[in-house]
Amino acid sequence: MFRGATQITLDAKGRLAVPARYRDRLAARCAGHLICTVDQDHCLLIYPLPDWEEIERKLMRLSSFNKSTRRLQRLMVGYASELEVDAQGRVLIPRELREFAGLERQAMLIGQGNKFELWDEARWNERRDSWLTDEKGDGLGLPAELESLSL
Repeated sequence: MFRGATQITLDAKGRLAVPARYRDRLAARCAGHLICTVDQDHCLLIYPLPDWEEIERKLMRLSSFNKSTRRLQRLMVGYASELEVDAQGRVLIPRELREFAGLERQAMLIGQGNKFELWDEARWNERRDSWLTDEKGDGLGLPAELESLSL
């Protein structure tokens, strides 16, 4: 499981250093082979290869006759790019993906269980704050099935 929020810096070539606490898990889970793709929130999703392959199979089994499904397939599979953790623990984020997510230098790597989200730091801070103080005044706006969850 990948969890936690980590501020990271992309170098001039668009590489990020994978936080040391995740490197052993990534080596064991996928030998450092990752997939990076786009998300509708204008961040990037980074999956260990085996997890991505499962998602990709599910996506591609969906009917392409459905317009929304076809769009999702085009975006997620179409932008999926293979990444490899190098000997220094870095991955190169392709230019097209950096541009999509507005990534320049400062970024946030957010653990989401089986994947990471990679956000431009300013965009992350803005979205996080808006989620915490949404216009309805009900905080996170949890769905009914989570109302009984005790934290």
